[in-house]
Amino acid sequence: DNHGTTRVTLSAELPYQGTIKRKAKKKKHGVITANVAGTKYEIVRVVIREMGFVKTRDEDETANLIWSDCAVQQEKIAELRNYQRINHFPGMGEICRKDFLARNMTKMIKCQPQEYTFIPRTWIFPSEYTQFQNYVKELKKKRRQKTFIVKPANGAMGHGISLVRNGEKLQAQDHLIVQEYLDKPFLMEGYKFDLRIYILVTSCDPLKIFLYHDGLVRMGTEKYHPPSDSNLSQLYMHLTNYSVNKHNEHFERDETEDKGSKRSIKWFTEFLETNNLDVSKFWNDISELVVKTLIVAEPHVLHAYRMCRPGQAPGSDSVCFEVLGFDILLDRKLKPWLLEINRAPSFGTDQKIDYDVKKGVLLNALKLLNIRTSDKRKNLAKQKAEAQKRLYGQGSMKRLLPGSSDWEKQRHTLERRKEELKERLAQVRKQISKEEHENRHMGNYRRIYPPDDKTLLEKYESLLATAFQTFLAGRAASLQREMNNPLKRMKEEDILDLLEQCEIDDEKLMGKPTRQRGPKPLFSMPESAQTLRKLRNYNSDSSCDSSSDVSESEEETEKEDQNEKKEKKVSYDLEENKHRTLERSGKLNYNLFPINWKPSVKNTKAPSHSSPTSSAGPIRRSVSCPRSISILTTQSQAAEQRPLSAKASLQLQRAASVNRSHSLNRSPCSARVSQTSSLGAINSSGTESLLHQKTKEQEDALTKEALLIFNDMRMKFPGKTDEEAELIIEDIMDNWKHHKTKVASYWLVKLDSVKQRKVLDIVKTSVRAVLQRVWKAPDVENLHLYRLFNRVFNRLLWSHGQGLWNCFCNSGSSWETIFSRSSEVVTPAQLQCCRRVVQLCKHCLLVVYKLSAESRSALPAASPKCDDTR
Repeated sequence: DNHGTTRVTLSAELPYQGTIKRKAKKKKHGVITANVAGTKYEIVRVVIREMGFVKTRDEDETANLIWSDCAVQQEKIAELRNYQRINHFPGMGEICRKDFLARNMTKMIKCQPQEYTFIPRTWIFPSEYTQFQNYVKELKKKRRQKTFIVKPANGAMGHGISLVRNGEKLQAQDHLIVQEYLDKPFLMEGYKFDLRIYILVTSCDPLKIFLYHDGLVRMGTEKYHPPSDSNLSQLYMHLTNYSVNKHNEHFERDETEDKGSKRSIKWFTEFLETNNLDVSKFWNDISELVVKTLIVAEPHVLHAYRMCRPGQAPGSDSVCFEVLGFDILLDRKLKPWLLEINRAPSFGTDQKIDYDVKKGVLLNALKLLNIRTSDKRKNLAKQKAEAQKRLYGQGSMKRLLPGSSDWEKQRHTLERRKEELKERLAQVRKQISKEEHENRHMGNYRRIYPPDDKTLLEKYESLLATAFQTFLAGRAASLQREMNNPLKRMKEEDILDLLEQCEIDDEKLMGKPTRQRGPKPLFSMPESAQTLRKLRNYNSDSSCDSSSDVSESEEETEKEDQNEKKEKKVSYDLEENKHRTLERSGKLNYNLFPINWKPSVKNTKAPSHSSPTSSAGPIRRSVSCPRSISILTTQSQAAEQRPLSAKASLQLQRAASVNRSHSLNRSPCSARVSQTSSLGAINSSGTESLLHQKTKEQEDALTKEALLIFNDMRMKFPGKTDEEAELIIEDIMDNWKHHKTKVASYWLVKLDSVKQRKVLDIVKTSVRAVLQRVWKAPDVENLHLYRLFNRVFNRLLWSHGQGLWNCFCNSGSSWETIFSRSSEVVTPAQLQCCRRVVQLCKHCLLVVYKLSAESRSALPAASPKCDDTR
């Protein structure tokens, strides 16, 4: 329609417009750089290219990754930026040199002789020459003869190793290691062999150890015979080093994994299974040997690392990591014995099996490290922010004046306590984020420290404390105090409880009225924005399936961060609409059960069934969970409380789930939710005054009355009588061995944190209704018993539902520890109420599980378009 535009003018404008569009679309992407000038192994460069890293100049010291074959000086580690990674820890030589390993192990054996039984008896020459000669004389008196293996203290690749049977002939030479020779090894096809186990240490503060589930089996090249004077010089029989045996003419280079002088540990485990040997015990013994050995090194490594990085906060990203090679020998009883540790294991690829195994070791290790292009940018921004804080004096606490009052001292103590708790909370949440990344990108690695088994973790922590006392006594008192800090062992929910208590004390000290506080969603149980991201990434059938793509790219991570920032700006109502959309798109549309209770005879004679939270039938949940849950309760006196409408009760439930303390900032969306209770019939100030009028005796009486009602409450199974519902629960418990794994899979794997919370909301809503009726109050947020229940529910949801699962297994930390760690007084009646609520939660899970199993079996017969609203 533009009549003034000619063809010439139009053609002249098009290229200009196209150029502008191309410039707008152009976007720079960061790269991850790697300096591999310090390595001679080509497989390292192959893995770097496969990861998409860019190789830098040899003199470039600013690369994201620096790889070196030999140990690096501590000065170089001190000069690294926080975004950089280097493949060696300072102080690791304390277990990688043969003489240092022997000296440190001897000290630990004196403290824990029953735990450190996996290293042969060792003497360091010349300092322990006299002890060795005394031992030889004792053997001679008993008419026993043993073979000893002599090694250079700092040798490698089998150089300088010899066997002797007459220990009296040994001279007190410098820098020698003498060990008892293990003359009864486990043989394979008549040959002696050892195992090269690859270990990845990603952090020393806190200690994190990963074991690679493959490795190399290195065999001797001559049939093994027990040592005698005639065969002591036959090193191809007694030594298993590849660098020694490769020169023998009988060394077999075979491309197949079940033949040749070098094989894989993957094949070896299949060999054990074929011979009906316990493979799981084999791996557990190996893991325990590795962890106990690195516990010996941890005090030295941590002390050296702190000396190199003095300003680095505990729990921050480690600039060091290390791939270690453990050489382990098996005796004829399959007991592993530690021979030595290599801090620079060979990554040569002379054979195909070397290439396959070592490439997997390196590739999976770099994926676990989570090196990102944004690390450098974030580090520079953090340094700039810290410099501005120092310049303008922001963030520093005011010092107390000499003549300060007691009130000012108390306020100052509370502020310091809150700052300490917030700092620890940030560290815990960062650690949770790291663990989630590691679980998704572990590949063929397995985390062996910290272990999942709580009993084993306590054992390792005890050994770690012993190691610090042994090696750093009086030399690093600050590390000792930090190890004994109770905050170091606390979980996220415990720190949140302490923070809330600090805020309550602060409000009392300032004379302010206590604010309402709802349940605390944990960082490890995302509710709002993180839940949406999770549900977008995974389909609705397997929304919490832990198996994810190990090759997740850096661009996807950047997009997720941007999406998370956008989601924080979305209003709560908009998120609810998204949840409903996701619910309609799910395969299963669940419907859950009511809880009903029978009031005691002294309270009422003719109970009438109605819902205290809804007078319009079942409430439709906004987030899909096993079959939309409806709560039906018994109310004896309907005139005491005006029932809320379904809409009001749903708003009440939403408000309770996001009502949060502003200063803690516990949830991304909590600060955007209004703290006012505009729910019509609810008046919080009136409720507060009503609750303050209760005396202690009245509170105890009302608590006991509520306990009677809780004891009468039973889970109701849809379509079945109360007796049939109880029989279903009893049947599951009677056949617990059969149902245990299925219930665990359903609760811990199938249900995500949102659905787990909805399951417990069945009990929580009914409990709330009971308290409303007994206390004759529409709002029970400020009720002491209700706050205790909230802490119990949060504890049951701890660690993605592990808290409730511990109640079934009687293992791990009990939910009752939340009261033992707190100064809050809990009466016996209140504790019994909490125990009954936990029992109802267990029964609720069993009924949810049973109904879900029946629904899955009946699903094919139903129409996919049918909307079941039972």
